[in-house]
Amino acid sequence: MDDGTELSLTIAQIVQRLKGSHLHSQIERQAKECLHQPEIKLESLKEDVRSFLKTSGWERKLQNAVYRELHVQLPPSHPAAPPEHLKEPLVYMRKAQASWEKRVLKSLNSMSTELEVPLARMRPATEQRELASKWNEMGTDEPDLSRFRPVYAPKDFLEVLISLRNPNHDRSEDISARSHWGLIQVPLNVRDIPQLRQAYSELSLTTGQLGIDDHAHIHPDLFENDYVQIGKKVLEEQDSAAAQQYSRQGCPTGLRADLWALILNCTNQPQDVMHYEQLMAGVIQHDLLVDNLIYKDVKLTASNDDYYFVFEDFLYQVLLCFSRDTAVLDHFKYNSATPPKSYIQGKTGDEECAVVYPPNGVILFHGFSMYVAPLCFLYNEPSKLYSVFREMYIRYFFRLHSISSSPSGIVSLCLQFERLLQTHLPQLFYHLRQIGAQPLRIAFKWMVRAFSGYLSTDQLLLLWDRILGYDSLEVVAVLAASVFAFRAENLMEVTSLASAEAVLADLSTLKVMPLIQIFLFATAI
Repeated sequence: MDDGTELSLTIAQIVQRLKGSHLHSQIERQAKECLHQPEIKLESLKEDVRSFLKTSGWERKLQNAVYRELHVQLPPSHPAAPPEHLKEPLVYMRKAQASWEKRVLKSLNSMSTELEVPLARMRPATEQRELASKWNEMGTDEPDLSRFRPVYAPKDFLEVLISLRNPNHDRSEDISARSHWGLIQVPLNVRDIPQLRQAYSELSLTTGQLGIDDHAHIHPDLFENDYVQIGKKVLEEQDSAAAQQYSRQGCPTGLRADLWALILNCTNQPQDVMHYEQLMAGVIQHDLLVDNLIYKDVKLTASNDDYYFVFEDFLYQVLLCFSRDTAVLDHFKYNSATPPKSYIQGKTGDEECAVVYPPNGVILFHGFSMYVAPLCFLYNEPSKLYSVFREMYIRYFFRLHSISSSPSGIVSLCLQFERLLQTHLPQLFYHLRQIGAQPLRIAFKWMVRAFSGYLSTDQLLLLWDRILGYDSLEVVAVLAASVFAFRAENLMEVTSLASAEAVLADLSTLKVMPLIQIFLFATAI
């Protein structure tokens, strides 16, 4: 397709999506109401209405909505391309994802059968009243979860990624034996350091960064004061694109919540609050098997974390509502995954009786609740917290647990991590490989959770600033490689996987931005 056709298709797709939105009806109503104003003239009706919408702030809201659609819609492609090709262009990736989904769903169904717990049931009226009364203190409840186990853990998923092979790729053509050192053996294009330097130029050593205590050219207090003023100006303008650009150098603590909401276009309108309340009502009415998995995951992860245990109630509320949210299904248009389906009792095999289960199409894995936990530091209003988490999930986090060839997908991140280490720390990589401590086996758990639960919260939020700022998870792989580079001297002394893991067990004291900066911009090429 030429550029003109591609642009026309993109515009048509965005217009189509926005036509059914609440924003469209609001703008339409405002346009009709402004016709009664004396400054609107019949002879210049179109221009006057447009001018009114601009001065009253509706044009900016429309721009932000369009900007949001550009981030979540399918990439432009040939009109005749089949839908599955749009979700994932590589056939072997699609097959691997489908096979993995079958395994996960089989595990969930087996649990339901073994424990004799139905996938879904209507709660009795007394149970509904009880849950409604303790909605804000669910953490005090201690249900017996000993029989339930996570459907899968990150290490199970890693084994699937390690087994991935492109049947059309002749490995004998590889120029270097280094490509065989790593665990990921698929030929995908990932950026090397010179390309990363170009893409992440705002992170260079000569640019002021929030998250770095000292700076060579600018006194930190002076930089931060000026930078905070610019941040306030960005918020005044209410421009999503400007907020995203600003976030590349980090968000000041006091402005971060509003800046992230602006980047993600989470406005928390009355209809958003109502949607959250409807989801809450759904939780109170029906009990799902996956609710037990949510309780179990929060108990195993966030409840035992020094930073996040206080947010236990929020995590239950957000994740229980998330599991019922059918609006999440929209992201499967551009996700390589397909929502799992189950059958109404007694109708197994009858496609007409197949329903998506859970309703949002997402089966949780061990550690999933850590995607939500850091956001609890920023938002204390449940509906706002929920909106921001859902948007973060459908833009970024889903890529960390689905098999795809996306540059931000977990396969590419693993490959990029291994390539960066092999290229710039070959002795370390070879040493760890020889002692049976493949670096990816250690780093995978960090990357699949975008480092949540491993870094101190202030450092994690600085990392997520950059994920939002660059609209990419690539920086997660770069940080993983940076951590190995930082601890290289100690790692060269280890003699087993256990001792390598011990060296890298505690990341809570690390400063994220200096590590990334030094690795990207001070590494010899």
